[in-house]
Amino acid sequence: MKCIIIEDQPPAQRILKKYIQDIGTLHLVATFSDAIQAMDYLKTASVDLIFLDIHLPKMSGIDMLRTVPQLPPVILTTAFSDYALESYEFRVVDYLLKPFSFQRFVKAVSRVPLPNTSEVRTGPPKASDSHAEIFIKSGYEYIRIGTDTIVYIKSDADYTEICLSGKKYLSSEPLRHWLETLDGDRFVQVHRSFIVNVAKIVKVVGNQLYMDNESVVPIGRAFKEDFAERFLS
Repeated sequence: MKCIIIEDQPPAQRILKKYIQDIGTLHLVATFSDAIQAMDYLKTASVDLIFLDIHLPKMSGIDMLRTVPQLPPVILTTAFSDYALESYEFRVVDYLLKPFSFQRFVKAVSRVPLPNTSEVRTGPPKASDSHAEIFIKSGYEYIRIGTDTIVYIKSDADYTEICLSGKKYLSSEPLRHWLETLDGDRFVQVHRSFIVNVAKIVKVVGNQLYMDNESVVPIGRAFKEDFAERFLS
């Protein structure tokens, strides 16, 4: 995704540039120290994401949001929490409070809709929108995956196993994290150790789910009745 930075402080610019370089899925095309320069640039250039500071010379980031109603997706960056509530009036993707970690940066970027999936900025997408993508932390890497490629998620001791068709990743996030992150209409807990993508279920036999990658997932006794009412009735 092509992105720009609108930030007047060189140290903050350097941090953003480093994070953008490290994440690997973003391409920084320009950096501006004030909003007016950026607005002129956007008249003739298209980008997929804007990192926008709030406190800027000449025009604040909030004023830029008011002035240009159909900007590309925006992630606000600021050292002040006072504007968090006001920022949601403009349906920004996320609000990063300085100083923020690389992990928090990755989480914000993972909420950005894919380029060309929407012509108008409508706010943060759910992680389980049909074409949504999320970052998973696997070891020392942050890996971007499409949620529609997930077959199931399995809890195993201190980590979770994210099973895709033909691939598996280990994540340090607990099963509870994925229940909160993914859409409950598409990703359902069927066992104390399993969440499944219902779109990947091929058939149900007794207490077992046969998935489209030829794996078999058990249905726990405590989850069977709810699963049957929702999907088999």
